[in-house]
Amino acid sequence: MLMRPSSTATDLEVRITPVGAGELPDPQAWIALARNAGEANPFFEHWYLTAALEHLRDARPVWIAQAWQGAELAGLMPLAIQGNYGRVPARHVGNWAHYQCFMGTPLVRAGLERAWAAGLLRALDGAGWAPGFLSLSGLERDGANHLGLCAAAAQLNRPCPIVHHKSRALLHSELEGEAYLEAHIRAKKRKEWRRLGYRIAELGTLVSTMLEDESDLSDWCDVYLSLEAAGWKGERGAAFANGAATRSFFHRMMAGAWATGRLEFLRLDLNGEAIAMLINFRTPPASWSYKIAYDERLSRFSPGVMIEIENLMRVLADPEIDWMDSCAVEDHPMINSLWAERRQIVQISVPLSGLKRRATYALCRAAEEASARVRAWRTPAGDPE
Repeated sequence: MLMRPSSTATDLEVRITPVGAGELPDPQAWIALARNAGEANPFFEHWYLTAALEHLRDARPVWIAQAWQGAELAGLMPLAIQGNYGRVPARHVGNWAHYQCFMGTPLVRAGLERAWAAGLLRALDGAGWAPGFLSLSGLERDGANHLGLCAAAAQLNRPCPIVHHKSRALLHSELEGEAYLEAHIRAKKRKEWRRLGYRIAELGTLVSTMLEDESDLSDWCDVYLSLEAAGWKGERGAAFANGAATRSFFHRMMAGAWATGRLEFLRLDLNGEAIAMLINFRTPPASWSYKIAYDERLSRFSPGVMIEIENLMRVLADPEIDWMDSCAVEDHPMINSLWAERRQIVQISVPLSGLKRRATYALCRAAEEASARVRAWRTPAGDPE
């Protein structure tokens, strides 16, 4: 998935307006941008971001950076002021995110990534509200937007270092489902999964289905919410159903995903009752494994693994999908044991113009580099950090 940096486009106009004070782009222009973006990001698409802005936003102001090429929307990303940079109390500009956002890549029309980045930096240079520097997280390493930012920063004679990186599970293979499992999962583990399948089948009829009728969407959402709330997420207050705002966000976002053809909703039933559900977002040729919930009373049968295997089989057989992002934490034990590939996600930082801003950037980078030296000193040679 290595991308080349794009060429510049001098007729690109970048505007940054605060949410609430300026109009958001027309939904159809926004949808067209998402369909033609060089890198997909469902979390910044119209149906997802507008729901998040309405239901998940805290007290901080949020700005929307838009790039226009004539009457055509060519780039979009939400921004917010961050109060801290790691452990350093330094205000700076970052891409706005929330705990339900798993990618920070801006939506940019393919081929315009460098022009977008250069326009964004210049617009922030001239924005009196923008302190410090620009720090963007959730970018794919060596993706079109990462390389475009690096090229734009170099053009402006500014550094653009990777300041943090992580990897997460990715499903990307030419193999079919069974061949993939045989290649990457030990025979003993596959045998154990088959045994669990036989055991749970003894309890009744086991059926997997995909949502196909819009009239069933609301009911399926309610079932998912109940299933998630009954497990550990509900106990820890992390389930969508734990709050009115997150519940409303979930229903609105799911309806929007369905209306734009992005939603893939998979369900595993035992005797007509859901024991596992999985939500994916389709942005061909990519796909995103967004959320999973399962009946924890049946944990001894591993229903979560069962629906993940069903999903793996479907993805690898789908001619429109080349790869799927797990949206999981770096060391997720279950999905990391199933998916062999990894996606590299990075955070970068770029200084903005002005002596005070550059001094803030230099201070933060010095603190980062000192911290890295301390970690390297504490970590014995050859040992993982």
